Amino acid sequence: MTGEALLLAALGGALVGLLLTLFGGGGSVLATPWLIFVVGVADTHVAIGTAAAAVAVNALGGLFAQARAGQVKWPCAIAFGISGLAGSLGGAALAQQVDGEALLFWFALAMIAIAVSMLIPRKDEGDPAVHLVPAMVLKLVPVGLAAGFAAGFFGIGGGFLIVPGLMASTGMTLANAGASSLVSVALFGGATSASYLAAGQFAWPVFTALVLGGAGGTLVAIPLSRRLAGRAGLARSLFAVMVIAVAIAILLG
Repeated sequence: MTGEALLLAALGGALVGLLLTLFGGGGSVLATPWLIFVVGVADTHVAIGTAAAAVAVNALGGLFAQARAGQVKWPCAIAFGISGLAGSLGGAALAQQVDGEALLFWFALAMIAIAVSMLIPRKDEGDPAVHLVPAMVLKLVPVGLAAGFAAGFFGIGGGFLIVPGLMASTGMTLANAGASSLVSVALFGGATSASYLAAGQFAWPVFTALVLGGAGGTLVAIPLSRRLAGRAGLARSLFAVMVIAVAIAILLG
């Protein structure tokens, strides 16, 4: 990779870090298209595997902050994450057998689904004192498997499935679900990237640039999120429309 390409990768990482911090679920969906169409990563599989690793690292940073704030419901988060690990590995293995152009087509459709989910209003209703009970596990396992499979197949964080899945399975609040989802995002991203790395479909220099850029984007987003507090809904909607536009461009291209 040229120096210019790595700078573009770092810029993309900053954008993803910014969006992840501001919007959570859906924020990482632009990582793979950025690597392919802006940075110039020719192999779709390499782009997906590398992006998944960067998403996992960003999720770990966010998880650390949310854990310190006491927002993570660890038993529920771990049960969901472990159940989805097999799904993420299966999704990644299947994706590696799919032609790059076909995979990019399905990725564009996933982008549209993610954007639509971001446009649906969510109420922060639920039990802030929720704790894991055996009956919840029966709900968490199948939802976790499905979310993990989607995350592995598309190389995304999967937060757009994980957050509502946690809320529906446990009854926790939106705030707790968003924080707890980072456990699964990190696990799924790590498992997905490990699968691609084992297959030799990974770009270490690009990954490093993404992570460094993502750290900078996160730092910028923290004060920006306070300014957007009263307009978060509008900003989220505008971002969702942008994702749909990018997905349509991919489909037409």
